[in-house]
Amino acid sequence: MAGQVEAEFLAAIGRFAGPVRGAGVVLLSAFGVASAADDGLPLAFALLGLMVVGAVADFVGGRRVALVFAVVRVVAVVAAQGELGGEARLWALNVLTTTAITLQWEWGPEVAVPVTAALLGGWLWWAGFDGAVVLRVVVECSLARLAFVVVRRSTRRVDVSRVRRAEAERAEALAAERRAREREYLALLHDTASATFLVVATEGIDPDAVAGYARRDLALLTGTAEAQDSLVDVGTSLRAVADRSPLRVDTRTEPATVPASVALAMVRAVREALVNVERHAGTGHAELAVRAAADRVVVTVADRGPGFDPDRVSGHRRGISGSIVARMAGVGGVAAVTSAAGGTTVRLAWPA
Repeated sequence: MAGQVEAEFLAAIGRFAGPVRGAGVVLLSAFGVASAADDGLPLAFALLGLMVVGAVADFVGGRRVALVFAVVRVVAVVAAQGELGGEARLWALNVLTTTAITLQWEWGPEVAVPVTAALLGGWLWWAGFDGAVVLRVVVECSLARLAFVVVRRSTRRVDVSRVRRAEAERAEALAAERRAREREYLALLHDTASATFLVVATEGIDPDAVAGYARRDLALLTGTAEAQDSLVDVGTSLRAVADRSPLRVDTRTEPATVPASVALAMVRAVREALVNVERHAGTGHAELAVRAAADRVVVTVADRGPGFDPDRVSGHRRGISGSIVARMAGVGGVAAVTSAAGGTTVRLAWPA
């Protein structure tokens, strides 16, 4: 099966070989009429008319019709060269070679070789044997076929290169996705295990509760069906994030249970928000609040820094758009960032 570039090349040859032959033969015939003897002019104009009709077939007819007219034109001008006089022999030879060359592009060897041999045989029949003519036709047709084969093989190599490049790009994309999943898994491992260890260390939970936390974390890490329904107190997880921050974070939380995937997204978004406060707010203080309503959980991170214009943040900076807004949108939530001279507030809400 031909590749895309090879198929386009073959289609172009199919479209243009016939018209090139038709236009070339008509042009050669116009010069042939001018070079014909006076008493051969009526026949020369008749042949020119045949060339024009054949050219129309080359432009609009099918390949088989164009082939028939190509053969008829060569036979007609070769047979009539004795009556045309003048330079009719050169006219006939040019029409023969032009036709033979284009046949090598348009048809395979199983058609082009016997048709070319028959046309050359017709020439030798009417004009007599001429070794120079035989050599010219053979060389020109061989070069035409060679050029066609070389270009076609080049298009095949291009197709192979395209396929290999596409496979390499696909493999690279899969590898990048795999690395992203590995990073996601490691972050999930860190967040779930760290939160569990922190709660155990600070709140003195009994062994049965510890086992329950461990089962929940294992289900979340292995992606089992149980993890999809596992509920997490997001307030506990966010207090752990606040405690690990170098900032002084005033935390006000309410019991707020959300699916584990939502809690993970909120943990990472809050961590990014606190990092932004540390880097850009110019203050060592932040406020974290978790509020739960009947059907919604809202988390806010606020600071009292100088503020900034969110619309002027460079598109290359992915902290807000990627790590906060897109992350919340990925779990069915929403995030908004508001900022003014008195400070900045990041608001996370789930569900959206």
